[in-house]
Amino acid sequence: MPDTQAVFLDLASVSQNDIDLAPLEQAVPGWSYFSTTQPEETAQRIEQAELVVSNKVILDRETLQRSGRLKLICIAATGTNNVDLEAARELGIRVSNVAGYSTPSVVQQVFAMILGLTTRQTEYTQAIQQGSWQQSDQFCLLDYPFHELDGKRMGIVGYGGLGRAVARVAEAFGMEVMLCQRPGGPAQLGRIPLDQLLPQVDILSLHCPLTPETQGLISGQELAAMKSSALLINSARGGVVDETALANALRTGQLGGAGVDVLTTEPPTEGNPLLEPGIPNLILTPHIAWASIESRQRLVDEIARNIQAFHAGEERNVVI
Repeated sequence: MPDTQAVFLDLASVSQNDIDLAPLEQAVPGWSYFSTTQPEETAQRIEQAELVVSNKVILDRETLQRSGRLKLICIAATGTNNVDLEAARELGIRVSNVAGYSTPSVVQQVFAMILGLTTRQTEYTQAIQQGSWQQSDQFCLLDYPFHELDGKRMGIVGYGGLGRAVARVAEAFGMEVMLCQRPGGPAQLGRIPLDQLLPQVDILSLHCPLTPETQGLISGQELAAMKSSALLINSARGGVVDETALANALRTGQLGGAGVDVLTTEPPTEGNPLLEPGIPNLILTPHIAWASIESRQRLVDEIARNIQAFHAGEERNVVI
């Protein structure tokens, strides 16, 4: 590899030639861009780098120890689990991340799923394609009754920036927002324990990180506690929901519907219970809630600003 100052290890996870990379070029010269990087390629690709950008490529202790020139790791995401932070600290490597860049995109996707399920869009589209409307004896088709969001209750698990933004839109639809007590945390004023929240809500939207406390947070027991008409929306992390239990709840009509943007293993190369055919009232998307063009451009812009701050001796979005 030539003498390289800056390396982007998995650019394809951020750009499909639809994002302006000029902010990165302006922040630092000498980039090497890789669409993807396999584990066995990582150490060699960053060994001469002073700056590395990674979205999901793992930077473990052994890899970092082999990169003697590395000064800055920019995580192209909010989560930091792909970097051995303790090793970076010991080696004097600065690590930065980006938070809040995808909020409008995630909120939009959450309500796209909610509205798609609530208004029975899939069923009506299929009915038209099958000729049902064309053969109707009246001007409209009422085969799939649906309800309004106005007056319904939305439960939110995880009330950070994303949860707050979803709550604002829910209130604009006339919904009552109910906040879940932090899983594994102390009682909080205005928050409701999960077991008390579940039977009351018409929609449950998950926005919590995946932690030991939230792993398997929504399992068969929790789904059974929800209304049979209720919707579950998961744009957080796949491991928060027991996917087998969710598939069963949808098949048996125990739950009204689900919108899922995340799975436990991504990509699901070895299958997943939610990928099986015949699951009703399920909208499944491939971890794209965060990924509008505007969101991904904000991400690149923020990475560039983190780099500029580092060169200026300033702390910005510093993890360690």
